[in-house]
Amino acid sequence: MGEEGTEGTVHLLCLAASSGVPLFCRSSRGGAPARQQVGPWTPGSLEQKGARRLDRGLQGTTGWGRASTLEEEEGIGGFCLMSPTFPQLPFSVIGSLNGVHMFGQNLEVQLSSARTEDTTVVWKSFHDSITLIVLSSEEGTSELRLERLLQMVLLVGLEELTNIRNVERLKKELRASYHLIDSFLGDSELIGDLTQCVDCVVPPEGSLLQEALSGFAEATGTAFVSLVVSGRVVAATESWWRLGTPEAVLLPWLVGSLPPQTARDYPVYLPHGSPTVSGRGRQRKVPHRLLTLTLLPGLELCLLCGPRPPLSQLDPQVNPGRLLERWWLPLLDPLRACLPLGPRALPAGFPLHTDILGLLLLHLELKRCLFTVEPSGDKAPSPEQRRRLLRSFYTLVTATHFPPEPGQPEETAEDAAHGAHVPRACYLVSGPEEPGTGWRLVALQLGPRRLLLLLSAQSPTHGLRGLATRTLHALTPLL
Repeated sequence: MGEEGTEGTVHLLCLAASSGVPLFCRSSRGGAPARQQVGPWTPGSLEQKGARRLDRGLQGTTGWGRASTLEEEEGIGGFCLMSPTFPQLPFSVIGSLNGVHMFGQNLEVQLSSARTEDTTVVWKSFHDSITLIVLSSEEGTSELRLERLLQMVLLVGLEELTNIRNVERLKKELRASYHLIDSFLGDSELIGDLTQCVDCVVPPEGSLLQEALSGFAEATGTAFVSLVVSGRVVAATESWWRLGTPEAVLLPWLVGSLPPQTARDYPVYLPHGSPTVSGRGRQRKVPHRLLTLTLLPGLELCLLCGPRPPLSQLDPQVNPGRLLERWWLPLLDPLRACLPLGPRALPAGFPLHTDILGLLLLHLELKRCLFTVEPSGDKAPSPEQRRRLLRSFYTLVTATHFPPEPGQPEETAEDAAHGAHVPRACYLVSGPEEPGTGWRLVALQLGPRRLLLLLSAQSPTHGLRGLATRTLHALTPLL
């Protein structure tokens, strides 16, 4: 099993569905996003023209990514952001990738993915207006991972993406999405981009925090409130949990990707939740407001709301924080206990077997997950390698072994009829084949929960399922 994200490149291209003119490019290599100034676009030279027209970034990916965008009807030239040391994709390659996709559409054939000896390519179209193309030469990259990365759209209204009228205005609005896009281009400690589940942590005094959160939400007049530490949800109101999958995953990810600030008032377009208003003979989506208040460094209180409440009512720098003090000052110690939960996810002292090096627990119905590579941190492999192993193993078992997850389009009546014959557990040894070597990876699914474990080489293979079963039973009360 190859390790995802190792020594490879990813190009993320965003194109207009009909004209094929590039509008936007994003780049990174080895998990580090890279950019250089934009140049104008011409048919013979993608890097030489188009900076003045349209800044747009729709999706994110890990590794080295490049995105190009084309506007469908007007053929507006776009731009490319890349490192001066990185090789640039020739326009002929971009044109060929878009051309073969359009050729298939003209024949009523949907081209979704392709592979060469060293590259995986995935195409995805949005409302017959925007086409996204991802090319990855990373070792072990799967089509499932790339497809799910292409599903991440936030910050820009869908109507604005499919009906571009004011390019310069859209250019300014899209700058707000750069932090989010760059966080997907880089190596992240989160996994929601792949699992489509919300990254969560388990606080030691969750009931106290939940009670305070509900009271604070009622006092501010908004039903959508959450506590977020390092991009992971600590606690949230019922209305927040009922958000659709893209926004529920992306909102905390967005908060974790932004530079630290005491308070923010951030406009966000939700793919499924933004209200629609009529005006000038057409309908358009209007943004929600995402208010964030830093309770402690790394721990933020998030509110998704409409015109009210005003940020000045909540910002402790403007209004010395009576509302915040009333609800959160008595809980200062429980809040401090949340800070180390970012990378750890589990409460301190939670009993785990000493062979466990990392785990991923998913609740497929609630669309939430716990992900950590902190156990036995003094042992090899490194945390980065552990994350890559678990991400790659998740992709393998999801695509080939376990039944389709709830709500996934690949779920069919035939799959349901043969559900009894679908495996519920599997394991893999990654590394040398000599006895006593190689990391053990085991996956187990019971009901709506799926557990993936990364285990040390000393863990006997005949005991993997038993260890996974005991661990899943211990974790079940938490998620």
